[in-house]
Amino acid sequence: MKIKHSLSLFIVLLSVSSFGQNGRFFQNKKDQIKALKVAYITNELALTPEESAKFWPLYNAFEDKQREIKKLKLKGYLKHMDQDSFDKLSDKEATILVEQMESYDDELYLAKKKFVGNLKGILSPVKILKLRRAEDNFNRKLLQQYRDKKLDN
Repeated sequence: MKIKHSLSLFIVLLSVSSFGQNGRFFQNKKDQIKALKVAYITNELALTPEESAKFWPLYNAFEDKQREIKKLKLKGYLKHMDQDSFDKLSDKEATILVEQMESYDDELYLAKKKFVGNLKGILSPVKILKLRRAEDNFNRKLLQQYRDKKLDN
């Protein structure tokens, strides 16, 4: 679970960074990662052309929704990221932040539930389970490559 959160934060920060000076570089990297992920998932699920045609639009829409929710959640955190900011929060402000976090988590859960429900008409239950495993494995490999590259520098 920590890997997913770390990777999610990494991807969000990568997305935010793409608006900076090196936007094209980060956008290219993001596009490369996306292409690798599509190939990896397609291979792991052994998607037929018919399944791919129905699956990828749903998957991309779900990823966009996830990214949007996580971006909103991250905005709330960024304002209070350092320890001093947390220590200066009033109980009322902290309560509002906690409620926002819960709301975003609920929204993310409902989006995932809807996505899986939509997949049931397209993929077999086994392929839905394989999707989860493929995403986890891809994220793990991506994070490992990032760590290995960071150690080399």
